[in-house]
Amino acid sequence: DSRTPRQVEMEDEASSVRVAVRIRPQLTREIIDACKICTYKTPGEPQAWIGSDKSFTYDYVFDTGTQQTEVYEDTVKCLIEGCFEGYNATVLAYGQTGSGKTFTMGTGFEVDCPPDQLGIIPRAVRHLFDGITQRQEEAREHNQTPPEFKVSLQFMELYNEEILDLFDGTTSKAKKSGIRIHEDANGGIYTLGVTNKNVKSEEETLNCLRMGAFNRTTASTNMNDQSSRSHAIFTLYIQQQRQAKKHPFGDDVDDLEVMPSNEDFENLTAKFHFVDLAGSERLKRTGATGDRAKEGISINCGLLALGNVISALGDSTRKASHVPYRDSKLTRLLQDSLGG
Repeated sequence: DSRTPRQVEMEDEASSVRVAVRIRPQLTREIIDACKICTYKTPGEPQAWIGSDKSFTYDYVFDTGTQQTEVYEDTVKCLIEGCFEGYNATVLAYGQTGSGKTFTMGTGFEVDCPPDQLGIIPRAVRHLFDGITQRQEEAREHNQTPPEFKVSLQFMELYNEEILDLFDGTTSKAKKSGIRIHEDANGGIYTLGVTNKNVKSEEETLNCLRMGAFNRTTASTNMNDQSSRSHAIFTLYIQQQRQAKKHPFGDDVDDLEVMPSNEDFENLTAKFHFVDLAGSERLKRTGATGDRAKEGISINCGLLALGNVISALGDSTRKASHVPYRDSKLTRLLQDSLGG
């Protein structure tokens, strides 16, 4: 069992929402301005302190010296393993503008990024394709039919409550994109009008990620020279056909001669959203005006709706209450994955 004691403990709890806090190190300009660090982590505990009198406990807390590998191993690795069993998942990077969300997620487009600085998405993609290869090799070793996988992806951004296709470089932000959100008979959410790319390798997937990241909307504000002005949603769809783990007649099949058939196989689908949210902003601090101010207002409205949905999902005392997925396009897109 590769799970940590913390992961085993949390799997026994009721909530499907987990919260990890990462404290970023100071920026160069903050060091020059002699700014002081006011947030600390309690050693050995998932607890963060603000000042000396306010403490908050989360599922995970990562201090300033935490490496990208540790963040991925503790929070996302088990979710990718869940995709092989047909579970949907969503990873959200949330926080103030300039807090390091894009760096943590890996949705920037640095070509020569050192291996130790790779974000969550590149690591998850590698884990996914390594897992596919491993499962196919194990099946061959046991003289079983290797599972077949089909991986496809979409890359969208939500800019001023308008969905834009980041794989379509010709889309104009001044015009309506025409992309629609629909729900199928089983409650699954899908989009019409978005490019769907089939990929067969880690390299091919990361090339698509870089291509889409170049088309993302960024601009400069007083708090961030390259501030994301939209919510980016990178989605992996994993379709799998594998030999059924349990025989339809149960375990007592030693005396039966059963011919192989299509019924011996099971089809699994999983959807994994990686969401790099635009940072929450106060116009007074960012100095935004005109289009930047309108973007900031739209960003905050979407984040408010997302906060309300997560509060409803994470509060065990409100399980029977309404979850307001339709309050924004962001929460509507993520509806079938936010709950796992």
